[in-house]
Amino acid sequence: MSATERQGYTARIRAMAMAGPLSRLRGWGGVAAMALACVLTAAFALLPLPRVSDSPSGVGGQGVADARQALAPDAVACDDKEPEVSLGPSPDAGAKIQEINSRTDKPKGKLVVGIDQNSYLWGYRNPNTGELEGFDIDLATAIAKAIFGTSEDDKGVERVNIVFRAVPTNQRIPMIKSGQVDMIVRTMTISCKRKADVAFSTAYFATGQQVLAPETSKITGFDSSLEGKKLCVASGSTAQGALEDNDHGADEPLVVANQLDCLVRLQLGEVDGVVTDSALAAGQAAQDPTVKLKGKPLATEYYGIAMSNDPKAEDLVRRVNYELDKWRKDPNGWQKSYGKWLADDLGAATPPKPKYSD
Repeated sequence: MSATERQGYTARIRAMAMAGPLSRLRGWGGVAAMALACVLTAAFALLPLPRVSDSPSGVGGQGVADARQALAPDAVACDDKEPEVSLGPSPDAGAKIQEINSRTDKPKGKLVVGIDQNSYLWGYRNPNTGELEGFDIDLATAIAKAIFGTSEDDKGVERVNIVFRAVPTNQRIPMIKSGQVDMIVRTMTISCKRKADVAFSTAYFATGQQVLAPETSKITGFDSSLEGKKLCVASGSTAQGALEDNDHGADEPLVVANQLDCLVRLQLGEVDGVVTDSALAAGQAAQDPTVKLKGKPLATEYYGIAMSNDPKAEDLVRRVNYELDKWRKDPNGWQKSYGKWLADDLGAATPPKPKYSD
């Protein structure tokens, strides 16, 4: 995103925020506008979006029994030191991909992807156009186009065969296990705990837990400076687990459904800081100079595409890994998307190398 585009975007959303009650938020026009957008779009949050962009812009099935999950290839063994290891890539279209192409209970031949529509630069609805944009949106669109292609809509416009569904942080795994989505592409950290419930692709982004707080705050990072502080985390997030492991004397955290809720609470002065992925928080900090990321990220973690770990869905995991590897190597893939959305705030970077179990 160019500086001019960013300035125009920020100016518009700040103007929107200042026009209503949310103007009392401390300088966070961007977050306020997104919060307002959440309210306006709440009724449609779990519905297919009426329009999908095919510009550079994982498989769910029914929940499976615990015994069956124990046999799932991605859940057999997981090394906490390398949870990002995934199944080897394959271009083959197996049982799950064939099922998506022939099903009648969900959009036939279209990939149903759970995403976020409120995370600036990752997955958010542009208030100027109404379109979903961001790094995760680019990735999901590229995967869907590679596997399921495109088709003409009722107006004769060529569209990628993808349907987006907005998914709260704490519903990512339940929505995969219930079969409501085929995959989740939503800044979701790979962990062994999560791999007991879902399968993951190889890693597509490296990040780590960090604290977001007002620039003037005495908080210095994920350390003893958190003692007595009120923090906010999204339910079901890696940040919530990090605080449970070591809260550094912080007060009982405020747990909310979505990351955006934490950011709004911070600006209302209801919490002292937010614990979240550094890459995700950078997108929010980019919108306002009064907040910043404090200290260094904790141990490196990785985002992955989450899918069903039913053995019958293994073909989709392998195919996603195949297409993801191509996207990493394509100059118009990972690097182009990173340069557009994230490079200004996170600096130069390269995609993490895939690690395979077979």
